[in-house]
Amino acid sequence: MLPILLLLVTGIIYFGLAYNAKIELSGAVREGARKLALGKTVAEAQAAVQAAAPSLTGITFSAATPCVGGLVGNATVTAVYVMDYTIPFFQDGVFTVTATGVMKCET
Repeated sequence: MLPILLLLVTGIIYFGLAYNAKIELSGAVREGARKLALGKTVAEAQAAVQAAAPSLTGITFSAATPCVGGLVGNATVTAVYVMDYTIPFFQDGVFTVTATGVMKCET
């Protein structure tokens, strides 16, 4: 009975950690999209994402659409975070957490 209980408890813990990473990454990409919407560069937006999610190391950016010269539309930042997990008596693997932030371009 103990191995089954240990498997369930660690599964719940890792799910909670992955959900926390999703929430933190969602807030961070929203900050990055805000920077792009205000006319900042992609590098500044990436720095804002890293600063807004300091506990998530190794965030990769899959897309960033900046606002250019009074463009009417949306600034978009998409980021991916890969989180390792180990469940005793079962398996090891990774969770891939993806988040997209969108903000309307300021003119």
